Amino acid sequence: MHTVTHLLADAPPQMLPARSLMAFTLASHIILVPLGVALPLITLIMHGYGLRKGDPTALVLARRWSAVMAVQFAIGVVTGTVLSFEFGLLWPGLMGRWGDVFGIGFGVEAWAFFLEAVLIAIYLYGWRRLKPRTHFLLGLPLPAAALLGAFGILAANSWMNTPRGFTLDAEGNPTDVNIWKAIFTPMFGPQYWHFVVAMLVTAGYVVAGVYAAGWLRGRRDRYHRLGFTVPFTVAAVCTPIQFMLGDSIARQVFHKQPVKFAAMEIVWKTDTHVPEYLFGRLHPDGSISGGIKIPQFDSILAGFSTDTKVTGLTSVPAADRPNATQATIAHWAFDAMVLIGSVLVLLALWYALVWWRRRRLPESKWFYRAAACAGVASVVAVECGWITTEVGRQPWIVYENMRVAEAVTATHSTGLWITFSLVVVVYVFVFGSFLAVLLKMRTRWRLADEQQAAERPVESPETDTPYGPRATVPVGGSRSSDTGPTEGTGS
Repeated sequence: MHTVTHLLADAPPQMLPARSLMAFTLASHIILVPLGVALPLITLIMHGYGLRKGDPTALVLARRWSAVMAVQFAIGVVTGTVLSFEFGLLWPGLMGRWGDVFGIGFGVEAWAFFLEAVLIAIYLYGWRRLKPRTHFLLGLPLPAAALLGAFGILAANSWMNTPRGFTLDAEGNPTDVNIWKAIFTPMFGPQYWHFVVAMLVTAGYVVAGVYAAGWLRGRRDRYHRLGFTVPFTVAAVCTPIQFMLGDSIARQVFHKQPVKFAAMEIVWKTDTHVPEYLFGRLHPDGSISGGIKIPQFDSILAGFSTDTKVTGLTSVPAADRPNATQATIAHWAFDAMVLIGSVLVLLALWYALVWWRRRRLPESKWFYRAAACAGVASVVAVECGWITTEVGRQPWIVYENMRVAEAVTATHSTGLWITFSLVVVVYVFVFGSFLAVLLKMRTRWRLADEQQAAERPVESPETDTPYGPRATVPVGGSRSSDTGPTEGTGS
């Protein structure tokens, strides 16, 4: 009750249900985003490796991952469409006043979405129907389309954090819009590359985690080794890069959004020699309880010197900063993200050290247990990153230009709560269906692999009648005998 009271102070009654609905749908959608942005690239890396080495196992994996990519994209269509409607329905004040300034980002994302849909369809259709080289080349634009979609969304979000590219008239409405300045704001570069590399890290660990779990269950054939090695290597290479990008974006927040930085680090008063708190809780009087205190370390992290002055929350009026509860939420999310990132760096170093010394995969069960958990941990880190970004910006929906309370809908709170309940029910069904489809595909692929191994050697999807129908079912056989690894996409 204490927390809710602080969150609702001086807020219209529809604020909490509107925020809750937006937070739920965004948190749900973001689970799918890493696969949408990064899985096309990982799939094409495997596809290219299979063609270059003439490796049918790699091509089987690429084709099956393309099926997962298509199913994920279909689910993402649903959750992404809901989010696009919510911007207009829940936050009409934002879109009504500022849509002409930053709406170009959503337009870019929409075009990228349609382009990606076409490219996925071509890529799926191309298995066995196109020449191997032609098929692979037609798939190459897929990662670019995914990055273009991320470009649009991050352009809009970075503008909300550091709004630029407009002037205000006497009534406070934006005029003289400069689209380029509105897109390429001071936070755009740091946010975009931090996000993109995070998607590569997360997708790599999620996919590799599936095969790590298989390894722990005794499935240690080439199929599982290769399925683990390629995505895990992508993630492991990107992990230390992501850690450095995370440090860079934190410094940009320190310079461009000092009050948000104060919330992330629960700094109450502007000062030098500021201590760092690992977790801990900020109270309304500025005191901090719990957590681990490291003297002077926050100043060192911010400016490489104990004399670095860190802006505190009290540098602005109480109405213009996150309250103690919001600051604590942003702080915990930020610390959790950093903690997960640090553990993933250690996991990547473990992998690199074993490979450098022995030129083979680690054999420790603890390594594969950690690898199996890394995917879930990465998704949690992504969620924490968005919580840090959005909660730390409070009470502003457009930083220092529009408050969340000014943008929220006038719809009665009861109607919003009913809508929230319905959306939860629908999302449970949608994500339950997604999981059921993936499990069904996995079961069918596993049965097909067993029958394939017993009846005939593995054949490459790219060489099995690429222009015509699939191979003829052997006499006395069943259709399932022709749906082994070369039939693995479910198409």
